[in-house]
Amino acid sequence: MSLAVYAPLSGTLTALGKVPDPVFAAQMVGSGVAVEPASGPGPVDVLAPVAGTVVTLHPHAFVIRTGSGQAVLVHLGIDTVRLKGEGFRTHVSEGEQVEVGQRVIAFAPSAVRSRGMSAICPVVVLDSRPGSAQPPAVTGPVPAGALLFSWAAS
Repeated sequence: MSLAVYAPLSGTLTALGKVPDPVFAAQMVGSGVAVEPASGPGPVDVLAPVAGTVVTLHPHAFVIRTGSGQAVLVHLGIDTVRLKGEGFRTHVSEGEQVEVGQRVIAFAPSAVRSRGMSAICPVVVLDSRPGSAQPPAVTGPVPAGALLFSWAAS
């Protein structure tokens, strides 16, 4: 079984090992990559990286479970739970079916950075084996909606 995961926002493709959080960096919650959002004053839309059901929704993070059972986490920034939703706006509800590219949350990376936090966005297949996500050969800038990585159950 294979899963294609698409970029939930535009930015710079970054290895999980460079995320300033030991849980994500060590791939303890799963394999994937991260996107460092581009600098800009306004909010950006964060899109569904896979089609499925929104099973967890917080202002700063969400999980979508695909029809074949894989769960993909998108986390907006590091330690952003401390913001208690300030600066984040959800556009879907838990239990809602979403398509790839559908707007899920909007947030302002510049507002996160102004609070001294990292705005980097890890995107991981939950409970997957470290290193099992295969990023495309492209590195550097990635547009929202581009293939971020492929994952295959082993």
